[in-house]
Amino acid sequence: MELQGLVVKEQSGFFWVEVGDGAVYMCRLRGRLLEDAQASDIAAIGDRVRITILDDEDHKGLVEEVGKRISVISRALRTEGSRGAGSPEREHVIIANADQALFVFAATQPVPSSKLLDRFLVVGEKSGIPDLIVVVNKIDIADRDAVDKQFAPYREMGYPVIYTSAKQRIGVDELTERLSGKISVFTGQSGVGKSSLLNAVQPGLGRAVKSVSQSTSEGMHTTRDSELVKLATGGYLADTPGIRTLNIWDVEPEELDAYFRELAPYVSECRFGDCEHRNEPGCAVRRAVTAGKIHRSRYLSYVSLRDELEEAFAL
Repeated sequence: MELQGLVVKEQSGFFWVEVGDGAVYMCRLRGRLLEDAQASDIAAIGDRVRITILDDEDHKGLVEEVGKRISVISRALRTEGSRGAGSPEREHVIIANADQALFVFAATQPVPSSKLLDRFLVVGEKSGIPDLIVVVNKIDIADRDAVDKQFAPYREMGYPVIYTSAKQRIGVDELTERLSGKISVFTGQSGVGKSSLLNAVQPGLGRAVKSVSQSTSEGMHTTRDSELVKLATGGYLADTPGIRTLNIWDVEPEELDAYFRELAPYVSECRFGDCEHRNEPGCAVRRAVTAGKIHRSRYLSYVSLRDELEEAFAL
C-alpha cells in the first residue's frame, strides 16, 4: 500500500512521515534515493513524500518519492579544518517547504542586532519562503519610538513587523493567527523570550520546541536530528538554531545584492555589470543610499556580508 505524507522528524537516516489520518510511519529511503543523497539531503522535515507501507502494525515504511520543493533553507556542511571551517562539502537541508519564517528579536535586553536580522532575511530570500516576518518581543519594556525607528526600514521594504509581549500578551493573538495552519520556521537570538512567547501562543509549546532545539544543536556539525512540532490550531513549527550561525549556501558574492530586496531594483542601473557597489564609479546603489532611498544601515550590512562571502569563497 502506498500513501502520501509529510516528513515531521528526521534522525540518523530515518524519517517519520505523518499521513492523512494522523498516523506516523518510521521510514528509510529507497536505495535509489540514497545514491542521490550524497550531494544533498533528498528528504528533510517539511518534505511531501510518497511511501510504501512495509509493516502497518509497527508503522514502518519506505520513502519512494520526494515531491518538488517550493522552498528550502540549507546550509553548507564543512568537514575540514577547525570546528568544520573548511570548504563546503555538501548541502544540509534544514527545512523544506516552509510557508513562512518568523525571525524573533527582543526590543531590548538584548539589544536587537540589525546585522543578524539582515543575515536572516538573505537566507529567507534565497530559500524562496513566501512570507518573511519580523517579530519584536519585550515591547512592553522598551522605548516604542526608538523601536519603531529601528525597524521602520523593514516595514518600508514590505516585511511585516509584529510587536509582542509574552508577559502582557501583546500581539499574541496576531502571532497565533499567523502560525495557524502553516509550516513555520521560528528562530532568533538567545534571550529574546521565544519560549515565553510560544507558551503564550499554546501552553507547553515553548518547552516542546526547546526540547527539540536542544537535541538538534548538540554536535555542531554532526547532529542531523530535526523535527516539526504540531500546533493545536493546525500547522507545524520548527525552531532552527542552525540558522543563527548559518554559512549562506550557494550564494556567490556577486549574487548577494539580489537578496537585498531594496538594492535589487538599482543593480541594472549601475555603469558596470559586475559592480560591487563599493567604490566603482557610476554605482546606482550608492547613489540611492546617498539620496536616502536605501537605508545606510542596510547598505553597510550588504558590504559586511559580501566581505564575509568573499573570504569564504577564497578558502
